Amino acid sequence: MTAPRWIIHLPTTLTSLDGAITLAAALRDSLGHVTAIDFGETTLSEEDHQFLRTRIWCDAKLDGAGRCRRRNDHAGPCAAGDE
Repeated sequence: MTAPRWIIHLPTTLTSLDGAITLAAALRDSLGHVTAIDFGETTLSEEDHQFLRTRIWCDAKLDGAGRCRRRNDHAGPCAAGDE
């Protein structure tokens, strides 16, 4: 049995999904070296509907090494780079 993982909920003052995705991508790009953060599992929710989560990135395992960094539900093949 593995130990439970902890989730950090980080409220923002942003009022649009696109703005929240942009911020999440900036955090991923600037803090990607921190191995304790699993950015591939990042989800977003509205403040009053936190049980309804929107997944941001695909995060599928790629052949070789790494994970897909394209948006969730992207068209075409998975890739290590953003769309």
